[in-house]
Amino acid sequence: MAFLRSAVWRVFSAVRPPLSPLCRTSTRSYSSEPTKEKSVPYEKTLKQEDGASSGPTKPLPRSADAVVIGGGSLGCQTIYHLAKMGMTNVVLLERDRLTAGTTWHTAGLLWQLRPSDVEVELLAHTRNVISKDLEEETGLHTGWIQNGGLFIASNKQRLDEYKRLMSLGKVYGIESHVLSPAETKDLYPLMNVDDLYGTLYVPKDGTMDPAGTCTTLTRAATARGATVIENCPVTGIQVRTDDIGVKRVKAVETQHGTIETPCVVNCAGVWATKLGEMARVKVPLIAMHHAYVVTERIEGIQNMPNVRDHDASVYLRLQGDALSVGGYERNPIFWDEVSDKFAFSLFDLDWDVFMQHIEGAVNRVPALEQTGIKSTVCGPESFTADHKPLMGETPEVRGFFLGCGFNSAGMMLGGGCGRELAHWIIHGRPEKDMYGYDIRRFHNSLTDNKRWIRERSHESAEMIKELLYEQVV
Repeated sequence: MAFLRSAVWRVFSAVRPPLSPLCRTSTRSYSSEPTKEKSVPYEKTLKQEDGASSGPTKPLPRSADAVVIGGGSLGCQTIYHLAKMGMTNVVLLERDRLTAGTTWHTAGLLWQLRPSDVEVELLAHTRNVISKDLEEETGLHTGWIQNGGLFIASNKQRLDEYKRLMSLGKVYGIESHVLSPAETKDLYPLMNVDDLYGTLYVPKDGTMDPAGTCTTLTRAATARGATVIENCPVTGIQVRTDDIGVKRVKAVETQHGTIETPCVVNCAGVWATKLGEMARVKVPLIAMHHAYVVTERIEGIQNMPNVRDHDASVYLRLQGDALSVGGYERNPIFWDEVSDKFAFSLFDLDWDVFMQHIEGAVNRVPALEQTGIKSTVCGPESFTADHKPLMGETPEVRGFFLGCGFNSAGMMLGGGCGRELAHWIIHGRPEKDMYGYDIRRFHNSLTDNKRWIRERSHESAEMIKELLYEQVV
C-alpha cells in the first residue's frame, strides 16, 4: 500500500508532469459520470439491495399539510420537527433511499463554536437532538461519537480570535479550553506542534453518523404520525394563482400519484435548483465536487479529537483507528450536468485538485506521511454565493419553502435549521433571527443570474481558507 504523500504523487505524476495545484488559478468545469462501484465507507449498508422494489415504499396519501422533498439531513430534521410541533399530516418524499445524493458520504463533523450567537444556538440544538433527544424518544443510538474537537492556531491573530470564541462559548455553557503547544501535544501525541501558537479544545464536539441519524429521525417522526416514502421521485409541482393574483403551491406530482398540499419544503440539496424550476422558483446554488480520503490504520490515533486547521484549510476526522482527511478546495470542480440518476455514486477523485490538502495534513500529523490511503470519497455538494444556506418561503410562490444550499454544513446545522424551518412553516416566521439564511436576502435580479451565482460561489469557497471559524462537515 502506497504511503499518503507518495501515493498521491505517484497517481498525480502518472497523469501529467508534476505541478503544484497551489500554483493553479483557473477553475475547471466539466461533467463527470458518477463512479458506480467504489470501495467507500457505508457502501454496503446504504446501497439498495438487488431485487428491491423500485416503487414507493408506502402508498401516497391524497393530501397533506406539508410535503418535504429530500431524505437527507435537512429533510429528515424538518419532518421530525414538524411532527414534534404538532403538524402530523406531513409527508417526506425521497426519490431513492434516505441519505441518497450528498448526506450519505458526509464526514459528519460537529463543531459547537462559531462567532455568531445564532449559529451557536443552531449547533447546540443539533447536538442535543443527536446525542440526547432521539435516543430518549426511540431507544435507538444515532451513532453520535463525542471525541472532541481541536482548532489549530498557527499565528497569534488566530489564537486571539479563538480566545474570544471561548468567551462566547461560556455564555452558552459550552466547555472549551485554550491549550498551549505543550498541552496540545499531551492531548494529541501524534500532532506536530512546533509551528503552533496554541489550540482551542472543545471536549464535547464530535462526529455524527448520517445513516443512523436520518433513520432515527424518520423513526421518531413516523411514531408521531408523519409519513416517510422512499423510491418516489417528484415529477412536478402544481402552482395556482389565487383571487388576488398571488401564486401558491397546490400539489406535488409523482409517477405514482399526486398529493394536494399548500406547502412544499425543498430539501433536495444539489437537486434543489431543478425542483425549484418545477415551481418556477429561482434557487441560487451551484454543485461542486467535494472530497476526502480515508487512511489506513494509524497506531495511536484512537480516541483522538477531530482537528480543524483553518490556515492549512484541512480537517482530520477520527474514523475508528484511521483518519479522514479533507477540506475546502481552492480550485473546485463544478458539476454542470446534475444527474437525476445519481444516488449512492461517487466521482473519481481528482488528485490535482485534492493535493492542496496533503501538505497541510502531513505537516500537522507527520505519521500520515507513512500511512496508506484506504479509500477516496468524492461526491457532490451545493454551495451558495455568500456561503450561507438558503431557507424560508420564496418570494415567487407562497407555500414553497427552501432548506438547501448548506455548503457542506448540512449535518451539523440540520437540527437547528430543521427546527427553525418547521417553526417558519407553522407560525409564518422562524423563532430566531434567520435573516442571514433567508432566501429573501438576495435580490431577484441576482437569483437568476447564473454567472454571478457561479463566480460568487467559487469565490466564497476559495475564501474559506482565509475566514475564521468556517467549519466543514
